[in-house]
Amino acid sequence: MENDMLNHGLCYISQFVEGAGGEAVSENKFLNTDSSTGSVETTAKPLPFKDPNFIHSGIGGAAAGKKNRTWKNLKQILASERALPWQLNDPSYFNIDAPPSFKPAKKYSDISGLPANYTDPQSKLRFSTIEEFAYIRMLPSDVVTGYLALRKATSIVS
Repeated sequence: MENDMLNHGLCYISQFVEGAGGEAVSENKFLNTDSSTGSVETTAKPLPFKDPNFIHSGIGGAAAGKKNRTWKNLKQILASERALPWQLNDPSYFNIDAPPSFKPAKKYSDISGLPANYTDPQSKLRFSTIEEFAYIRMLPSDVVTGYLALRKATSIVS
């Protein structure tokens, strides 16, 4: 087969090229080695994943200038969403919802807002330091109830 290809002026070349992921990819090419022309020409096969009819729009990317790109804030995005003809069941920024998290909720101190590792057993207020615990123990019951209401904890102080 190789002799036939050489007689017709074609030469089969196989080489390994390192791909994008670092793996070796075999690349096969046919070279025109016609001795009558005296030059070696490469005939590149069109790549199957590229669209030959593609025309670059010039919007975005490295080829286009980045001066024209502007960021939209949430108010502009919501306004543009309202203008589109949406169906009732289509997702939007107004009605998206996430499932509950598998991680436990973080607990913060009711006094300082710092991450709380402790809870007062009498008042059910959360605290992070000894000083906060001493402060919680001196609070009147109506203030403790106010702190619990801020946290939306419906615990009755006894």
